[in-house]
Amino acid sequence: MLLKTLLITSLLGWVKCQDSQIMTLEEKTVIRDQILEMFDHAYGSYMKNAYPADELMPLSCRGRVRGQEPNRGDIDDSLGKFSLTLIDTLDTLVVLNKLDEFEDAVRKVVTDVRLDNDVVVSVFETNIRVLGGLLGGHVMADLLKQRGERMQWYRDELLHMAKELGHRLLPAFNTTSGLPYPKVNLRYGVLNPLSRTGTESDTCTACAGTMILEFAALSRLSGESVFEEHARKALDVLWQRRQKGSDLVGTVINIHNEEWVRRESGVGAGIDSYYEYLMKAYILLGDNVFLERFNIHYSAIMKYISQPPLLLNVHMHNPTVSVRSWMDSLLAFFPGLQVLRGDLKPAIETHEMLYQVTKQHKFLPEAFTSEFRVHWGQHLLRPEFAESTYYLYKATGDPYYLRVGQSIVEKLNAYARVPCGFAAVQDVRTGMHEDRMDSFFLAEMFKYLYLLFSEKSQLPIDIDDYIFTTEAHLLPVSLSITKPPYQGNHTETVPLSQEEDLFTHSCPSMETLFPNNPSFAKTIRDSYKYLTGVGRAFHPVPVREIDLPFHDNGMEPVEFLKSMGISLTPLNEDHKGVYRVKLVAEVSQAPEEEEVVPHVVQLISPPFLGRTVITAGPAKFGMDLTKQEHGVKGSIAKASPYTACVPVDNAAQLKGHIAVALRGDCMFAVKARHLQEAGAIGVIFIDHREGSNSQDSPLFQMVGDGDSTEDLTLPLVFLFSQEGAVLTSALKENHNVDVLLLPKERQLGHGKTEKPAGMNIKLRLAEEGELEDGAARGPTLEFVLEKDGMILKEVEQEAQHKQFCTEATEDDRTEPYSADSSQNTNSNSGPDAEP
Repeated sequence: MLLKTLLITSLLGWVKCQDSQIMTLEEKTVIRDQILEMFDHAYGSYMKNAYPADELMPLSCRGRVRGQEPNRGDIDDSLGKFSLTLIDTLDTLVVLNKLDEFEDAVRKVVTDVRLDNDVVVSVFETNIRVLGGLLGGHVMADLLKQRGERMQWYRDELLHMAKELGHRLLPAFNTTSGLPYPKVNLRYGVLNPLSRTGTESDTCTACAGTMILEFAALSRLSGESVFEEHARKALDVLWQRRQKGSDLVGTVINIHNEEWVRRESGVGAGIDSYYEYLMKAYILLGDNVFLERFNIHYSAIMKYISQPPLLLNVHMHNPTVSVRSWMDSLLAFFPGLQVLRGDLKPAIETHEMLYQVTKQHKFLPEAFTSEFRVHWGQHLLRPEFAESTYYLYKATGDPYYLRVGQSIVEKLNAYARVPCGFAAVQDVRTGMHEDRMDSFFLAEMFKYLYLLFSEKSQLPIDIDDYIFTTEAHLLPVSLSITKPPYQGNHTETVPLSQEEDLFTHSCPSMETLFPNNPSFAKTIRDSYKYLTGVGRAFHPVPVREIDLPFHDNGMEPVEFLKSMGISLTPLNEDHKGVYRVKLVAEVSQAPEEEEVVPHVVQLISPPFLGRTVITAGPAKFGMDLTKQEHGVKGSIAKASPYTACVPVDNAAQLKGHIAVALRGDCMFAVKARHLQEAGAIGVIFIDHREGSNSQDSPLFQMVGDGDSTEDLTLPLVFLFSQEGAVLTSALKENHNVDVLLLPKERQLGHGKTEKPAGMNIKLRLAEEGELEDGAARGPTLEFVLEKDGMILKEVEQEAQHKQFCTEATEDDRTEPYSADSSQNTNSNSGPDAEP
């Protein structure tokens, strides 16, 4: 026994010494205290400068109140005038052991927050942030009360508020399919004439499939089964509508006819938390139906979407081909989900890839290409990467992930901290800030970072007793035994070989994950250590070589490569099936970044008359304005809804006009299709990121959505926020605004200078004595030769011409010019030539 203990201790010690990543308890304490100080700075700034507003604007140092700040389109649907950030932060206060602040926060929520405001909100965001926040706060308050130390005054007020909010969300499920409307009015529901919603026909897969944890918890805590029943029904529809051949789901679905609107399939934005909630619903509720569905989906993901270390979107009906070459930052949650699944190798691979991207760009860009270049430069302080880092550390115990967490803390302090909180980064390439600090930053980021650097004994709760929602709210796993499993679900069973999939119906174990190999995680990471090129020393080599694994022994791929001028030689016996690839042909350098041709929006109607010219970015699809000689002219009109992510409801106003729409919440191509269908003749997109401008942010070309965009024929341009404000202000102040969309170099008046008026003069030699005889008719001109040059002057011949000649010469005087200019006198110049 002693020998076994010593052996295990030695192996663990050896793992900790790898890469010199070992972190002492003192270091962890210092970082944990730093995280607490950062939280106090962010939370304190919100409470001091923003509460009771929904969010803090950290650059303006004031609260964001919906309706009082410039409209950001669908982004503002998270805001419901219900002190969003405070509710979202409730259980974080307990995890960070700030129990006094928690009790004070609960009192404020109970006293100040109203949930019946006449405001349209996102069903999805309100569920995960507000309903989840109320439930997590209730669970924590009830726990502290049971301990008898504090909260003795608490009488389930947060649970009652959660139940009220649940009933206010239920009208969204009043559809024939059971899929919820994406938006609901907290006071009037969906179909009420006063609700200002109910016209939407589409919702995202994650929006409909991310209700089960909060709704089931609400049902089991309140005793009202209606919430869980509706959430399960929505999941049933998504499961039934999966593509049966690939077992994948699309990104957007029609809530009425259940047809897929966007058939792109991945694990990032639009789908992400649907997969997460299938797995976690099994953990929370103990219902095998969710695990069976998740396992079937997961097999499809690993077959079609996972291309380690990348996770690339595919078409759900043709999943063997990637539909886009970029990834969004929301997929950073997926390695954490793979840890729950027990599939650590791909989790480690993808996480390491993400870490390398953060090394290159300081933060994860909102989207980045498969070559790890920036696709969308924004960083909203999203917590998904920290979440996966936490899960991997808890699964492996590898101190490497503590160092990753330390880098997150350091970069937040160095590049996001501002005097009044933490500000989102407008573009990771420029480091410019954006005036927003979303509630999830306090709800999730600090929770995961604090847990990463804390021992279980240092926490006020046993974190293993809870499951994290997608917003990191804590729900007790004991809910699985408080009520018998709901009987409304059924799914066909697809047997999986126990040899092929060890964790189909069992929890992962250290013995299985690390079979006699304590350096398992490091071995995997080392393959991706210099994935983006950061940190690698440059050593030019005459022949470029890569290791390319062939998992079969057939010669077909080898012969194919040989036909391309590529030779292969097997490696040693330790790497069977792996070949050394030698590229015989010269490998060309990657092409330079495509040059962006600046466009403009030129205001040509009174009072602007072409003098107001706004710099714009072009699109890679739609009408090519560089091939339009005179650009595209039209009056502008704002789309409604402003983001145009759904068919617009003011098509009559947009028909024959150039539409103005807000960026965000869906792809440019989706917006463009809706506006083209409405009859718009062009589109101007305006950035939703407040304060962005063309001086601080590089122009970019808008790209499509991965599907064909040949159907889009109208011109499209993009304005940053500050430039867009010029346009919207003009529209607000003037009844009609006509604009011209065209490349910058062709704008009206560009490159032209004012030219003096000229005249054509015919000369002939007069006969001697002709002028004296009065033969000339009309005014004449006389050339007088002088020493320094030649002067042109008028000669008055007849009294009847005197007034005419005087009026003509007062405005068209000709200055003296050099005699050697006279050689061009007879040339017939064009309208743009110099006289």
